[in-house]
Amino acid sequence: MILLSAAMAGLLAAAAAEMPAVVVQAADSPVKIGRATVLTVAGDPPVLLYAATNQTDDELEQFTVMVFIFDAKGMLKTRQVAPGRRTLEARSTKYSTIVLDGGPVDPADSIVIGVNQAQRVNSDAWWRADLQPAAEAAVPRKKP
Repeated sequence: MILLSAAMAGLLAAAAAEMPAVVVQAADSPVKIGRATVLTVAGDPPVLLYAATNQTDDELEQFTVMVFIFDAKGMLKTRQVAPGRRTLEARSTKYSTIVLDGGPVDPADSIVIGVNQAQRVNSDAWWRADLQPAAEAAVPRKKP
């Protein structure tokens, strides 16, 4: 049984394709996205795996990531916000995923991710950033 499980895991890993995502960040962002990779398995929506690091000395109650998907010409196709990620301790890193099911994703598409808001523990105030201009600048439009 263990051998069968290992063989199946190996087959699934071999069938998955990886593609890096572009990371954008506001200069004053309390959370930094580290390695961001899009994992694709035929027949299923892509999944974006990323590392989020709290760059502050304060614990964060929650933070939100936003994903932008651009077509091969650099035109914005989809904008997707992940549900709020909970509790990110001071100076710690947490790994998370977002299923890219907001629309079809083509292998030629460019995927951009960034943190667009965060809230400290015991605070009503939110840090926020508009990431769309940075995402658009990261994926220049191509002329026809």
